[in-house]
Amino acid sequence: MSEGNRIPQYKKLYETLRRHILSGVYEEGSLLPSENELCTVHNMTRPTVRHALEALVQDGFIYKKQGKGSIVQKPPQDIGILSISGTSSAIGKQYLQTQILQKPTIKAWPKPFSFELSEAEEDFGCIYMERLRFVNEFPVFYDINHIPNINLPRFTSRTFENKSLFDILRTGYQVEIKGGEQKLKAIKADDKIGELLKIKKGDPVLYMERKLSTNREGFHIYSTIYFNSEKHAIFGNF
Repeated sequence: MSEGNRIPQYKKLYETLRRHILSGVYEEGSLLPSENELCTVHNMTRPTVRHALEALVQDGFIYKKQGKGSIVQKPPQDIGILSISGTSSAIGKQYLQTQILQKPTIKAWPKPFSFELSEAEEDFGCIYMERLRFVNEFPVFYDINHIPNINLPRFTSRTFENKSLFDILRTGYQVEIKGGEQKLKAIKADDKIGELLKIKKGDPVLYMERKLSTNREGFHIYSTIYFNSEKHAIFGNF
């Protein structure tokens, strides 16, 4: 059975509608096709269509209004599980860019590690990658990711430049984020962080260590993030 055939029907519709919302096919404030139309066009049952729409509501892409239907709303641009906003308005996706500093590479887990690992995670090693995230062409995030090297075929051969890591995990491997824990503190930028984020050595930086749980038992995503909060705020729900 191919990988695509293992994806539930409602997820296929969810991904199609989500893609059309983000690309602007369905503009903010517009109505999605009715449940009847979606059933007919996609040859799906009403419960399947409703499941897809409920997932879009839960993720903030649409909201329901009695007597009208499903209305499109574009959530703020995601930075992983976080979202970022400027001082006066949300940052759109077209302004966010991702530069890969270290392509995904299979490694042993670093010792010591910030979080306790499951037995399977420890045994299989991790996929390591580094990214620099830009808003309006200015570096805002530097993140280091450790992903368990468990059942992620051809992951290191994928292209991640200007792509969402979590979108690739969700659509390519059916790995979904369910929550997590994080540690935050303010630190002073050293030479490397200052150079990457275009700030002075000693300027304040928000430092985050995160352990994100997924729908796979014993499979977590670990990241270390350095964030320049001078012009932007971050927020997110766990």
